Amino acid sequence: MKNTKRCPWCGDDALYTAYHDEEWGRPERNDRKLYEMLVLEGAQAGLSWITILRKREGYRDAFHGFDPERVAAMTDDDVERLMQNPAIVRNRLKIRSAIRNAKVFLQMQRQHGSFADWLWAHVDGQPIVNRWRSHAECPASTELSDRISKALKKAGMNFVGSTVIYAYLQACGVVNDHLLDCHRHPDQAG
Repeated sequence: MKNTKRCPWCGDDALYTAYHDEEWGRPERNDRKLYEMLVLEGAQAGLSWITILRKREGYRDAFHGFDPERVAAMTDDDVERLMQNPAIVRNRLKIRSAIRNAKVFLQMQRQHGSFADWLWAHVDGQPIVNRWRSHAECPASTELSDRISKALKKAGMNFVGSTVIYAYLQACGVVNDHLLDCHRHPDQAG
């Protein structure tokens, strides 16, 4: 798909274009996948997304396949072990955040039936499809990401600021920000 029109942020790196074409912006309703993206987006804060994509398998191994129950049970010894793991970003606050957020994620599942039910209720179950013509038009945060960020912080999560949450919403397809001329934009699929 060499001549395929894509959003410019993914460049031509094979890992990045595969992520763009196969995941980013697709509506995700699987709780484990939603937790995975929460961990990865939190880990990305202050770094480039390609750095996290390249370490994704390391994260998968380090965080028990992104099983929130197993991550929630991780201990201080696990944190110390992960601080020595070059396959992930060795940031103590981000590692502890993945564990803390797993505990809150599980509480939210119990309260709402699933995390997906809670998340998608913010958009009445339907993705917001934007029609940006350039990457410059795409916001870093919105009223929606502000609201979800505030709710997640109130529930006890961290590394969930509005900018991180907007990237999360894009990644999980709650918001579709593929550019209008991108082959992955819903208007191009018809």
